[in-house]
Amino acid sequence: MAIREPGTLVPRGVCPPRLVSVEARRPQPSAQAMNPLKKADPGYPVQQLFLRRWSPYAFADRPVSDEDLRSLFEAARWSASSHNEQPWRYLVAKKANTAAFEQLLSCLTDGNRVWARAAPVLALGCTQLNCTLTGSPNVAAEHDLGLASATLVLEATARGLSVHQMIGILPDKAREVYGIPANFRPLTGLAIGYVGDPGSLPEHLRVRDLTQRTRKPLSEFVFGGQWGLPAELAN
Repeated sequence: MAIREPGTLVPRGVCPPRLVSVEARRPQPSAQAMNPLKKADPGYPVQQLFLRRWSPYAFADRPVSDEDLRSLFEAARWSASSHNEQPWRYLVAKKANTAAFEQLLSCLTDGNRVWARAAPVLALGCTQLNCTLTGSPNVAAEHDLGLASATLVLEATARGLSVHQMIGILPDKAREVYGIPANFRPLTGLAIGYVGDPGSLPEHLRVRDLTQRTRKPLSEFVFGGQWGLPAELAN
């Protein structure tokens, strides 16, 4: 697929504007080779972006540019949202700012702090619990935060970055240090950066970074007719 550079109409007899590949305009992933054990082996064809996405524990000592970070959160910004409530909010800290990074790191559980401190960027995902106009509970709030973060993750993957999301955070600690309003719930943590050397990890985490990715077959979660009965398309 190709598109023309923006411009005016081309007069008769004049060569048309140069065609520019859409692929050429997209940010190119890092040249770093991917661990073949972590590349998904799909049962049906899907885009390569989904196959390359995975959640490492080991992160390289390499900063993430502000340009890339802005694009990650811009992708989240345009995520689908029930009634366009856009309930997601993010708190972000870069390792370059030691005080801010340690503040956010303190909001993670002990087990997650062990490996997440190596990531160049940390974030907390929060969601607004009630609808803005009516004040009624937003039953889609957590779903929408998850969808926004998934969109962020895919943008990161397209740029050669990795994101490891975690549920192991300390919500009360986050409320205390950031002054999060009662109508918002801190829910997830995100470590953002480039894949690092698994050898830098404790043994129990190293094994996870070196184990092949697996997933349930469609027949275990795509049903038809009644619960638990695989849909015809999933057989």
